[in-house]
Amino acid sequence: MIARYLVSRDDSIYEAWPDVALTPLGKLVCVFSECTHHGDRSYTRIVLTESTDRGRTWTPKRGLTEPTHGLPVHWNCPRITCLRDGRVVVLVDKLFAREASAAPEQCRNYLFFSDDEGRTWSDPVETPAMGIVPDKLLELADGRWILSCHYHDRDFGYLVQRLWYSDNQGSSWIGPVTVARHEGLTLCEASILPIDDKLVAFHRENSGQGWNCYKTISTDRGESWGDVIAFPIPGCHRPVAGRLQNGDILITHRFMQGGKGWTGWWTQNFFAALTDKASALAGTRDEAHTRILPIDFDRSPASDTGYSGWAQFDDGEVYIVNYIVDNAPKGHIRGYSLRMSDFVMENE
Repeated sequence: MIARYLVSRDDSIYEAWPDVALTPLGKLVCVFSECTHHGDRSYTRIVLTESTDRGRTWTPKRGLTEPTHGLPVHWNCPRITCLRDGRVVVLVDKLFAREASAAPEQCRNYLFFSDDEGRTWSDPVETPAMGIVPDKLLELADGRWILSCHYHDRDFGYLVQRLWYSDNQGSSWIGPVTVARHEGLTLCEASILPIDDKLVAFHRENSGQGWNCYKTISTDRGESWGDVIAFPIPGCHRPVAGRLQNGDILITHRFMQGGKGWTGWWTQNFFAALTDKASALAGTRDEAHTRILPIDFDRSPASDTGYSGWAQFDDGEVYIVNYIVDNAPKGHIRGYSLRMSDFVMENE
């Protein structure tokens, strides 16, 4: 059974857009945003909290960044990764414009590094990545780093997902490389997943119509990408994909049904999809399958949920973080623990 935990709740501020990483010593570090409201970024700050008991209890939050007061400058959506050398790294976008559809040069991305499992952090390191809502810093098996984010191409008329890559741990970067750009589709918020010698990017489609998740595939370590392919996760917003210990793939995501509305109408359901390598690499939607599990439902009239992160412990338990309003006056951060038997019953 899915168990639910409180990660952070502060009724004086809106808490949202979390991610989580499991450190080499077994600590969970959760990073998330504070803001005035989803639709009001006149105050923002990126904060952290930690758990040493598998997410059952959490420390009081503390600031990673200095707060911003007054638009247009504001912090947005952080992501967190553990690198192979033991360092923990947070990637977060900072906008120097009021609107998320601003020119890409007004949307910068910064890295923060920790050498001590998240206790202390470096000053922000600016990257060349220009865009919003980044994927977490991806470290490939050969050491390549990949940063990905999206921007609104005003001449094209749609969102475009791009990446930058580094073969020297961020000393220099190459890019941008287009990951997804397709007329008629507003593709964004990609989650890039290494699968054997390929990379698969799972994308949100942001037309507001409740359409499928889409994917693109790279066979050259992210330097070029194939055609857009529909993937059977309906109404998929902010997919967060990763490999499980058994080789299967878990994708947590908001379900957005489409139609009229925004917060309170589009944003009640938080799901997790289970799929496999063959489906992720399939050339058509009909060749892929998913098994979709409801994780939480936001009962608030001003419901707002569905940006998430997750990690898996050595014993197979999966721990997920997500933001939600539900029974609180403002957004707050919840944790969930589950096992694969919550997706598929074990044979007796």
